[in-house]
Amino acid sequence: MSTGNTAEPDAAADVAIPELVIISGMSGAGRSTAAKCLEDLGWFVVDNLPPALIPTMVELGARSQGNVARIAVVVDVRGRRFFDNLRESLADLDAKQVTRRIVFLESSDDALVRRFESVRRPHPLQGDGRIVDGIAAERDLLRELRGDADLVIDTSSLNVHELRAKMDAQFAGEEEPELRATVMSFGFKYGLPVDADLVVDMRFLPNPHWVPELRPFTGLNEEVSNYVYNQPGAKEFLDRYTELLQLIAAGYRREGKRYVTIAVGCTGGKHRSVATSERLAARLSAAGVETVVVHRDMGRE
Repeated sequence: MSTGNTAEPDAAADVAIPELVIISGMSGAGRSTAAKCLEDLGWFVVDNLPPALIPTMVELGARSQGNVARIAVVVDVRGRRFFDNLRESLADLDAKQVTRRIVFLESSDDALVRRFESVRRPHPLQGDGRIVDGIAAERDLLRELRGDADLVIDTSSLNVHELRAKMDAQFAGEEEPELRATVMSFGFKYGLPVDADLVVDMRFLPNPHWVPELRPFTGLNEEVSNYVYNQPGAKEFLDRYTELLQLIAAGYRREGKRYVTIAVGCTGGKHRSVATSERLAARLSAAGVETVVVHRDMGRE
C-alpha cells in the first residue's frame, strides 16, 4: 500500500505541462530563422507539424519528466489541409490551460517577391499563377491567425542577424517579464509599421523641420526634444497617453498578451516622433515595463 501512495506525487511531477510557442507567418518571412533561434536557446523545435498533432506533442512533452520543458512548433501553409485544424487545436490547448504564444512573421509583398525570386523557388500557394498570387492567397488564409498573434515581427527590412536579435530579446531571458514593449518612431510618408499594435500621431504639434536651426538635428537632440515638448498640449498629451497605456497594459496582462508594439509617427520620422518615443519609453521603463526603442525612419531622408 505504501508503494501505491508514493507513486502519485511522482506521476504528478512527470506531467508538468511544457511551455509552447507556435511560429507561423508568411512564407519567406523568416520562420525557419526564428525556429532555429529558439532551438539554439534550448527549445525543442518541430517544423511543419500538422496542427491537429500539437496537443499530442504537448502531452508527450508533459510525460518527459521535465526533459522537454519548452516546445516550439512551426505551422505554415505547407500543412495544406491540416492547417484548418489549427483553430480546434488552439481551443484544446486553452481548455488544458497550456501556456502558449503565437509568433507571426510578417513581411511586405515587395520583400517577399524579392526573396522568392532570389532563390528561384515558387510560392507554395501560387499554383499556375504568379508569386504575388500565392502571397495574396496566403495572406487571406493567415489573416485570422495574425490577428490572434501575441508577437508580430515585420522582417521586411531585417537581415537574418537582426531577426535573430529580435527573437533573442523576446525569449533569451530566463525570467519572463510581465509585459515587453517596443516603442517605434516612424514617418507617415514612409507608411505605417505593419506590426504596430497601437499608433500615435504626433503631427498635431509644430514641426521642427521648419525651424532652420533645428532642421539638421533629430528628436534625440535635447534642443529638438525641448522644442517639441514646450509646445502647447505636448506635455499634457504625454501625461494622458501614459495613463491610457497603463490601462491598456493591465488589460494585456489579464489577457495573457506579453508583447506590444507602439508606433509613434510624425511626417518624416525624424523629430517629433523620435522625441516622443524616447520620452514615452522612459516612462514605460519607470513603470516596470521592459522597453526597447526603435527609430525606423530616422536618417532615411
